[in-house]
Amino acid sequence: MNNLTSDHSSDILLEAHNISHHFDYDLFDNINLTLHKNQSIAIMGSSGSGKSTLLNILCSLLTPISGEVIFNDQNIFNLSQKEILNIRRDFFGIIFQSHYLFRGFNAMENLEIASLLTDEPIDHNILKALKIDHVMTQGIGELSGGQQQRLSCARVLTKKPDIIFADEPTGNLDSTTAFELMDVLFDYIQKNDAGMILVTHEEKIAQKCDIIYELIDNKLIKKEL
Repeated sequence: MNNLTSDHSSDILLEAHNISHHFDYDLFDNINLTLHKNQSIAIMGSSGSGKSTLLNILCSLLTPISGEVIFNDQNIFNLSQKEILNIRRDFFGIIFQSHYLFRGFNAMENLEIASLLTDEPIDHNILKALKIDHVMTQGIGELSGGQQQRLSCARVLTKKPDIIFADEPTGNLDSTTAFELMDVLFDYIQKNDAGMILVTHEEKIAQKCDIIYELIDNKLIKKEL
């Protein structure tokens, strides 16, 4: 786990200030959000409300029209592309709706790539918790969609990120497996002083998070738990 070096507000992992974005239509305006260590945040909203776009901004994949995202006391959008790539590699773990696994490699080799890039060991307890420890020698094409998604999550956790950004990580899973996967993610952030920002349309999944926001009428509204 990589440690933040800030002397003040040391439990804050990420801050978003006055984030606005639009394409050919307005998505959201003046979004503010703070993520602390050991905290999970869910972002909900109707289709097309901008949930995934906001997540892409928070994890540095998309530059907002205005506003800033502060990580380790720096606005990440003021950094060079190389510095941003280093942050994504060493501190951020991004779980996409599509798994983006390397199909020319087997399951274990996909994990080994993440391990080599970040110099972090593979945690076999995570593989057991995700119930994929028995498929490590199989090719990606031999795995079910659910197994591929769980392997994708395992690959992200292998990096030992400070922040997990997850875009509908349970979309391809049945309800039982979905909750099992979420339990692994929640367990990870508690044991590693990490945080998670989750985009989901599933109310029961969102309710397991510490804070729930909803994108409504271009604004991020905090929901009462």
